[in-house]
Amino acid sequence: MSGGALDSLYVLGAIALLVLCSAITRTSYFLFGDRMPLSEGVRKALRYAPTAALVGIVIPEILPWHSGMLPELDAKVFAAIFAVLLFLRTQSTVLVIVGGMTAFWVLRAVF
Repeated sequence: MSGGALDSLYVLGAIALLVLCSAITRTSYFLFGDRMPLSEGVRKALRYAPTAALVGIVIPEILPWHSGMLPELDAKVFAAIFAVLLFLRTQSTVLVIVGGMTAFWVLRAVF
């Protein structure tokens, strides 16, 4: 086999192992959940996992910064603040998405 074929085989093997690991971890609770119930403390902690994941994705996008520098304040920050205030006022997810994106587009055009 040539070097390129070995590299392709290595990548395909890595992808197959990652798919297998992901499938095992995602289905294990469904397969063994009745036999191995989670404690109440773990259940309470898992309630915050989606919020923590969302914050981990959104905050670096809104406030990017580099070593030794302060975060950059641009249209994204102000649109996010507007969206949060809109949510606190209306409790409407759809309105937050539409209002936040509209605020972002308007602010991006202004700045």
